[in-house]
Amino acid sequence: MSFGAGHGEDDWDVDGVLRAALRRTAGELGLALPESDGKSGRLAEYVDAGSGRRVTVYPPGERRRTFQVNLQGNRTRLACGWTADLTEVVRATAAWSSSAGLEETRARASFVRFRPWTLTHEREPFGAVELAWLVKLDRIHMPPYDRHPRAHALLAAAYAQPALRRLLPVNSHFNLWFSTSAEEPWKSRVGYAIHPYDEGLYGVWNGGEPVARTETPEQAVALVLAALPEGLGPAS
Repeated sequence: MSFGAGHGEDDWDVDGVLRAALRRTAGELGLALPESDGKSGRLAEYVDAGSGRRVTVYPPGERRRTFQVNLQGNRTRLACGWTADLTEVVRATAAWSSSAGLEETRARASFVRFRPWTLTHEREPFGAVELAWLVKLDRIHMPPYDRHPRAHALLAAAYAQPALRRLLPVNSHFNLWFSTSAEEPWKSRVGYAIHPYDEGLYGVWNGGEPVARTETPEQAVALVLAALPEGLGPAS
């Protein structure tokens, strides 16, 4: 693995080491990186205040022996990737920070991964509610969320219902509930919540009281639908 000149895989626990290594590697490549805020400890973060674009680089650790790079824009993470090559990390960071698009960034750093919907969101941003659904549904394709198929099945079953798709989906420890407010979801909670790991079943709850346990996510979603208030408008 390529951890950069002068660095072994146990050196990244020291605050600032990663940022210094990225600066040095960028200089060797003749690439410019934005100034990091210097407050990220072991991480390296670069933010463009004008566009809101952000790059976050995580150093290797005990469980993950590669660098992780997250690229954010238009209010959400649009791409990520894992690589042991520090030069690839710098290329991705420099490209995204210089306003390159997703496809151009991947052309410069092939380890970068993104899903088809992010290309649409990059060109014409989705509304807050639709974006929340897409982000949550798409997590099944990325670790560590790919280890939770039951939670994903629940989201997919809820998204298939137009009445629920109009509401903001909210997760807490993989439990799913809904809100009529995209700005303050906790203040506008509506209907039942579903727990996808309730004794191996899908538990439907009203506040702190159990309503039912079902074998399938579709059955649980049907109970939520039946209890929604009449005339409920879309989340805003």
